Amino acid sequence: MTDAKDNAASGGTSQPTAPAPPEKAGLFSRRSFMRWSIPTGWAAFTASCVSSLVATARFMFPNVLFEAPQSFKAGLPDEYNVGDVDTRWKDEFGVWIVREPTGFYALISTCTHLGCTPNWLDSENKFKCPCHGSGFYRTGVNFEGPAPRPLERARIVLADDGQILVDKSVKFQQEKGEWEKPGSFLQV
Repeated sequence: MTDAKDNAASGGTSQPTAPAPPEKAGLFSRRSFMRWSIPTGWAAFTASCVSSLVATARFMFPNVLFEAPQSFKAGLPDEYNVGDVDTRWKDEFGVWIVREPTGFYALISTCTHLGCTPNWLDSENKFKCPCHGSGFYRTGVNFEGPAPRPLERARIVLADDGQILVDKSVKFQQEKGEWEKPGSFLQV
């Protein structure tokens, strides 16, 4: 009864005292976890939906490989020196043009081993592949390294305007006897 008298003496009604807040066991309470996990979940869901839409949109546009044309004009025959391997078309079109006393032939600059691009070594008078060491004579015939066969030749003819026309879409292989066919060698 003393409590009731004390409350009445203090001039008011009795109010229950609030319990002390419990001590947190870790950094987050359940309430703060829910406060941050729901927006984080929605953000992850939105990001996955957006990435799926981007992947779908990217699928609609195919990969296009822009390559040099397969046939090109390589200038007039007088522009080439007899006995030289002309390397000016190697980077752009992937072809070497070789001038012999009797005519021209075009070698495709792709190694027959694994498809690397050999280099013309003028001082050694040979083509040498930097990848695995295959060596080719000026004619394109392999003589060292792992290359299983000679370089391929491209079709080479004179165009109507007198320029040399090289067509890489038509290839000639020595082991099939195609180097003797018309178009594999341009006689001048």
